[in-house]
Amino acid sequence: MTQPVSPPRDAAGKPPSAGRLPVWRGLPARADVRTLSLLGVLAALVVIGGVTRPDEFLDTRNLQLVLTQASVIGVVTVGMTFVITAGGIDLSVGAIVALASVWATTVATQEYGFAGILFTALVVGLGCGLVNGLLVAYGGMVPFIATLAMLASARGLALQITDGRTQIVTVDGVLKLGERVSYVLGVPPLVLVFALVTIAGWLLLNRTTFGRRTVAVGGNAEAARLAGIDVRRQRLYLYLLSGLCCGIAAFLLIVLSGSGQNTNGNLYELDAIAAAIIGGTLLSGGRGTITGSVLGVLIFTTITNIFALNNLQSDVQQIAKGAIIVAAVLVQRRTARTS
Repeated sequence: MTQPVSPPRDAAGKPPSAGRLPVWRGLPARADVRTLSLLGVLAALVVIGGVTRPDEFLDTRNLQLVLTQASVIGVVTVGMTFVITAGGIDLSVGAIVALASVWATTVATQEYGFAGILFTALVVGLGCGLVNGLLVAYGGMVPFIATLAMLASARGLALQITDGRTQIVTVDGVLKLGERVSYVLGVPPLVLVFALVTIAGWLLLNRTTFGRRTVAVGGNAEAARLAGIDVRRQRLYLYLLSGLCCGIAAFLLIVLSGSGQNTNGNLYELDAIAAAIIGGTLLSGGRGTITGSVLGVLIFTTITNIFALNNLQSDVQQIAKGAIIVAAVLVQRRTARTS
């Protein structure tokens, strides 16, 4: 006689609930909730800005300024999101932006025109990313220490190149990109570049093998290695990607300011990390979201703009940013425990 098959039971010996879904089924829903929450925060900030300074905040020029300022740090944040998703960190992004901007605006470099400035900024960013990647992936250094060393070295080299002076850009092709005559349907070229980088980053992280490997390395590097992923090479590629984003951001900053300074990119590393964290990227690795990171950048940039329009002190602004970061981390920890 055939024995009846007992129903499956969970770890506590109880039958599973009929409506319960596997944990991974809930990930898209939680991601949507995070995105909607960030959109809600951004909408609330827009309302606050519109109520406190309606004539100034909602002005088209001011909104263009917010998006333009968000573009530079936004490109850096896209690269930082990849690094953090893989369980790493990059404290040198601001210094790399400074070094790339001053190296690309020297008199010798400007003699080669638009192409020379762009090429130099990208190469310097990639070179610094390569050094970071080699130290972390093949040198066995902790990412915090390796990128901290790059931060100090790049800042020092940028200061040595400029001798503390501002390097003015004289190439017309670069300067015109920052003028209103170059806007496309009212959108600044810098914002268009930011949008292209964001789309490319989203596709790379969510629709390619490279993105899946990045998440796998951040989730469990040893398991990824046993699955056949070259973890060291993947980490090298990620720091190269971060360096490339810094090179792009440096060029955008040159267009925005019309100069190169050794103080460029100050605290960019903290802003990029903070934007990625509040966007939903896990600081411990294993999960990253480009959409959330971009929304995080827009939130921080909007806060800065509102504070500036209302003539509020910068120290209050920093306190507000710190409170947002703490709240985001606490929400992440709570979400991880309930998952």
